[in-house]
Amino acid sequence: MDPGADYRQRLEFWRGRIASLDRVHFSIANGRLVVAVAFAVVLWMATVRGTASAVWPVLLGVAFAVLVVIHALVLNRIDRARRAERLYTRGLDRLAGRWIGAGRDGAAFLGEHLYARDLDIFGRGSVFELLNTAKTEAGEAVLAAWLSAGASLEEVRARQAAVAELRTRAGFREDVGVLAAESEVSATGALATWARRPAAGLTWIAASAFGACGLTTIAFVWLVYQQVLDTRWLLLWLVVEAAVVFFWRAEVRRALLGIAMPDRDLALLSDLIARIEMEPFAAPRLAALRSSLFTEGVPPSHRIAQLRRLVSWLDSTRNQLFMPFAYALLLPQLLAAAIDRWHRQYGSAVVEWLRVVGELEALSALGTYAFEHPLDPFPVLVEVGSVLDAEGVGHPLMREESVVRNEVRLGGDGGPRLVVISGSNMSGKSTLLRAVGVNVVLALAGAPVRAARLTLSTLVIGATLRVEDSLHEGRSRFYAEILKIHAVVTAARQVPLLFLLDEILHGTNSYDRRIGAEAIVRALVSCGAIGFITTHDLALTELPSTLGTVAANMHFEDRLEDGKMVFDYTMRPGVVEHSNALALMRAIGLNV
Repeated sequence: MDPGADYRQRLEFWRGRIASLDRVHFSIANGRLVVAVAFAVVLWMATVRGTASAVWPVLLGVAFAVLVVIHALVLNRIDRARRAERLYTRGLDRLAGRWIGAGRDGAAFLGEHLYARDLDIFGRGSVFELLNTAKTEAGEAVLAAWLSAGASLEEVRARQAAVAELRTRAGFREDVGVLAAESEVSATGALATWARRPAAGLTWIAASAFGACGLTTIAFVWLVYQQVLDTRWLLLWLVVEAAVVFFWRAEVRRALLGIAMPDRDLALLSDLIARIEMEPFAAPRLAALRSSLFTEGVPPSHRIAQLRRLVSWLDSTRNQLFMPFAYALLLPQLLAAAIDRWHRQYGSAVVEWLRVVGELEALSALGTYAFEHPLDPFPVLVEVGSVLDAEGVGHPLMREESVVRNEVRLGGDGGPRLVVISGSNMSGKSTLLRAVGVNVVLALAGAPVRAARLTLSTLVIGATLRVEDSLHEGRSRFYAEILKIHAVVTAARQVPLLFLLDEILHGTNSYDRRIGAEAIVRALVSCGAIGFITTHDLALTELPSTLGTVAANMHFEDRLEDGKMVFDYTMRPGVVEHSNALALMRAIGLNV
């Protein structure tokens, strides 16, 4: 299916739905106004003039209340329709390449990492921003974790099957995207924090004491009303009741601490989980996630609804008119005991529910990406050795019409473990490294890849494509680079590694670069790592002759046409035969 045509069809449907609901909203709003005016007139006629029956104000009041309820439902449907409209508008923007800066970029997940900054995994215009359709912090955290680290082949295959199924579940992906809050990412972190906090310790003894006190208060009020007891006995009892409240004040405060903050998250979580409970999944990973939600055979949406009712009742006790009666009957304390009992029984399950929702949101994000790129295949995963074999590999962050695809092969049977790429400035060396790296990240996250075919083993990436000096830390670019290379070599000694070293050691002289680069690549290859290095220094193209069959030379070419540099961005075997530095300087008017 053409994703653009599907999105446009769905967008047209929701825009028609919005127009229809807006007409209903306008009619109901006018109807409310008419009924309100009629109510005021009839009430005046019934109470002042006495010319109308008292039944009419009651009937008009009931009609107004019914219109208010119906109006609220219509407004909720309009809000849902507008969120669906935004969902497909953003989908079309992604397909048209207008997604950069329009979503959350995950910059907070960047940190110190072997490849995230080098491959634009997080930040503006990043892989995360392109993929991220999650609305909860849990979903974003899971997606970021998958992009930050690879997984076992069994895990990746399970994700692939789940993503392949969600790729075809447009209705489910729409519901998940629409149900989640649109204005901001839900603070599921607050909900998780509350759930992990120990229960306050309001046992059945405290709950029984609160209930007994409330019933006793009702009894005293009735006896005073019947003039069986004097009012001072009621006042004396209220003092005793206050002592009971004072005794358990700390536990009540702990039980209610922070429950107001995750209340909105509970609403979002309840709606999302209820939708997940309805979906019949076939993929083993999705079916397992759905079944893990149930606690003692009861759907989690029911459990959350119980807690939301308790929180709603607690909010009602703060009404200025009802508050004196609520506090006299110890209703806040009784509700605190009920909330604490729920916390004690299901608090640990909330963390699991959040994990499931987060993982399903992350899988849904990858499913959306797979749907929007129907020609991108899933990689073939192999378990033996370090292998990267791709045909027609391109950069996933580039528009399809501007992507130039190349073939790369590392490791496996007869493939080189090191490829030295030479070429002129702007010829495509760094872009190729990023294309390879990003596709490996997508592959090991469980997503399709931008390639005609990709065969891959489990690899950890180590890259030096974006190394910067630091005035604050007193580090030169060269020192920052060798620190990064040291981390890459250290990782290669521990795990199968793909290294992507751009312009290796270009911050030092040619003699030191030649010796240092050879030592570094020997160390990496001896550890079993595979990868690429790029260079302007043609002396480094001699490395394959010293390393033997484990290394090969590749290059990018350019040509000068009418005073302009022309690049085809196609990688070829061998060493580049010329440089374009002087030509580029002359092209911009420098007299060299």
